[in-house]
Amino acid sequence: MQEIRIKNMVCPRCIMAVEEILRDMGLVFEKVELGLVLLKAPLGNPLAEAFEKRLNSLGFALAKSRETVWVETVKLTLLRLLEKGNEGLDTPLSQILSQETGLGYSRLSQLFSSLQGITIEHYFIELKIEKARELLSYEAHNISEVAWKLGYSSMQHFSAQFKKHTGMTPSQFRNLNQKPRNFLDQVGQN
Repeated sequence: MQEIRIKNMVCPRCIMAVEEILRDMGLVFEKVELGLVLLKAPLGNPLAEAFEKRLNSLGFALAKSRETVWVETVKLTLLRLLEKGNEGLDTPLSQILSQETGLGYSRLSQLFSSLQGITIEHYFIELKIEKARELLSYEAHNISEVAWKLGYSSMQHFSAQFKKHTGMTPSQFRNLNQKPRNFLDQVGQN
């Protein structure tokens, strides 16, 4: 069994893309998750190089160093927390990340900042804002529901942070993303 860590996997489509590479190459795998592949047998050098080239062609990369693996673990943990919604944010972020990586949070924070050029907190805020944009685009939730779902303490805090990162309020963003009505619909109402 061989464990391979992969950078830049962020969604179910990434998993499917990596699974497709593995199948195309005839590699037998136990499972593929965000950032992780478990192969049934270790890769030899020529096959490992070919696998890495295929990953790179799709924007993925192997996480080779221990530090890179820790940073990718942080990113994937944050993505999972975001997908869980508000129920995943009961425990302090520092505690969750320390448990997931086995590192103290201050060391992890320093490592993440040095390799990513952004703090863990700012990275998580950016993820939350992107998720908010997605949720607001669907119009399935009102703004206060989106704020709650993303773990904000208040709608005001969410709105302020959203405006700081996007330049517009959540309401302005939602209004901008509404599809214009069909010309024939407008004529029919006159």
